[in-house]
Amino acid sequence: MALTSGTKLGPYEIQDKLGAGGMGEVYRARDTRLDRTVAIKVLPAQLSADPERKARFQREAKAISALQHPHICVLHDIGTQDGVDFLVMEYLEGETLAARLEKGALPLDDIVKIGATVADALDKAHRQGLVHRDLKPGNIMLTKSGAKLLDFGLAKPSAAVTPGTPAGSAAPLLSAALTVSSPNPTNSPLTSAGSVVGTMQYMSPEQLQGKEADARSDIFAFGAVLYEMATGKRAFTGKSQLSVATAILENDPAPVSSLRPALAPALDALVATCLAKDPEERFASAHDVGVALKWVSAVAPVSSTAGDSRVGTPAPQRALRRVVPWLAAAILLGLLAVTAVNDWRLRNQPHRLIRSFILAPEKADPNGRAGFSALSPDGSRWAVVAPDSRGQNVLWVRPLDSLDARALEGTQGATDPFWSSDSRSIAFWAQNKLMRVDASGGPTQTICDAPNGRGGSWNQEDTILFSLADPPTLLRVPAAGGTPVAASELDVSRQEDNHLWPWFLPDGRHFIFYTHSKTADRSGIALGSLDSRQHRFLFPNDSNAVYASGYLVFVRDGYLMAQKFDTGRGELAGEAAPIAEQASEFLKYFHGAFAVSQTGTVLYFRWAGGGSQLRLVDRSGKTLGMAGPPARYIWPRVSPDGKQVAVGIEDASSKRIFGC
Repeated sequence: MALTSGTKLGPYEIQDKLGAGGMGEVYRARDTRLDRTVAIKVLPAQLSADPERKARFQREAKAISALQHPHICVLHDIGTQDGVDFLVMEYLEGETLAARLEKGALPLDDIVKIGATVADALDKAHRQGLVHRDLKPGNIMLTKSGAKLLDFGLAKPSAAVTPGTPAGSAAPLLSAALTVSSPNPTNSPLTSAGSVVGTMQYMSPEQLQGKEADARSDIFAFGAVLYEMATGKRAFTGKSQLSVATAILENDPAPVSSLRPALAPALDALVATCLAKDPEERFASAHDVGVALKWVSAVAPVSSTAGDSRVGTPAPQRALRRVVPWLAAAILLGLLAVTAVNDWRLRNQPHRLIRSFILAPEKADPNGRAGFSALSPDGSRWAVVAPDSRGQNVLWVRPLDSLDARALEGTQGATDPFWSSDSRSIAFWAQNKLMRVDASGGPTQTICDAPNGRGGSWNQEDTILFSLADPPTLLRVPAAGGTPVAASELDVSRQEDNHLWPWFLPDGRHFIFYTHSKTADRSGIALGSLDSRQHRFLFPNDSNAVYASGYLVFVRDGYLMAQKFDTGRGELAGEAAPIAEQASEFLKYFHGAFAVSQTGTVLYFRWAGGGSQLRLVDRSGKTLGMAGPPARYIWPRVSPDGKQVAVGIEDASSKRIFGC
């Protein structure tokens, strides 16, 4: 029975009705003790008599009360009077995101601001073991103080908190936050009256299939909300619940960029990752989505005006004044993806796969060593070579959980960084020397003369193993400095002509490296030891390999691969399995464009297609014409008569084709 104005529930005086749902009615009321306006959710009398539903009502109250966050609606009180159970929550003034979207799509700045706020609120809930299960524009309130996440009425403890509860075991609840339904019925989402809980257009595939919902289910719904914010259209539509469900299970929405070309292309990848059908392919945490949104904002060339999907305005000048190595280079390099590699992943057992994105440094060449980077062994920081504000290549260090990067003074001309085993220092080449610097900054120290380096590794005994273009074998030197000595010998029987890219195994004595042979099928990965200059060939490959978390990781045919490796026996086990596709290589140096930490995190350059353009120019630099379509051209050579060009072309699967 509806409450009338003036009715009192304890110290709360009802003023008017705000809305209603299947599990409650929402009223505006006045707290007579504190003289403030509140929102009250009342459980109908006929449902109060149902012990199961009443228990669920109380669980909802406990769930919401645990969520103390500036962007989650606050629960003030809970009470019972004359058989009426009620919740008392903060009253919010503003409009729902659903009401705002009736006016059209949002500008990118608003998408990022609102999205990052909601992501932060979701992350708070997920960290406390709660899944929202009904995230949609109608449950996001836009207030003067920012967006507020509403209606945890469908929230329930995740499987980690109360295992074994089916996703469809509870009917929808309605939170006490102000959620006014749209007067336009065509804009009201379809809702399920059956055992499936949630709002149909924003439900994840696993929820529709009656499977257990977890944080990644909320991330799917979040992707649908972001899509609607960016395009003004729902990601999944249909004339019936069945057609909507079919679209969610089988179809992908049109890319955001196809509807609003002015938006940052990186937003396509972000939304698509959220909306992946397989939960394992989505972002694993709302925090990752929030960070990725901020990166999308950083690389955006324009900020589209509200409601206009065709015309963009210049990006804010503040974006141009940011540190240049962390600005837009996605078109050249694609995105750098971070993924976890572990036993669960390769054994096809249940696991948590985490994907997120890191901006590629501006002007970094995917086929040149300026783009080389390294992850600290503890997986906390990223070291990369990129230009500074003066255009000089320097070392930059950035924590993976932060957007702030720091250029290390004294590292001008740096190439090929690698970390100490304790993650405190970084070695690199500059000025024809092997040098080191503290990862937090400070003076640089020369380790030894070492022109034209080709990779190094630093063990727990402070021994550095490295390679040069000449001599062709590996060298070792104390990290404190000294004279390098040979650590390997070329195997003449295999026609080896260079040893490159060493990587210490966990014992600090054995290592793997790339051996190049004049016979192509004899180039690949070898196993060596500090106790001998001899080595054993392991398997053929076109680029280097590294060791992490029990696996060798390497690039093969455009895929980032991992294969189990027994360090005790020095032997491979099982089959190599792909962990990422479109993995790029630094073609000139037989080095995959990836880095790993010993925690199992892998960072790699993802080739998104495109490539370079061969231009014919005269000696003054004037362009005379183009030679062929855009492609991944390598090592072009002009014939002596100037009439032909011999060039290598790498296709999408990293196969190299040579022709004229």
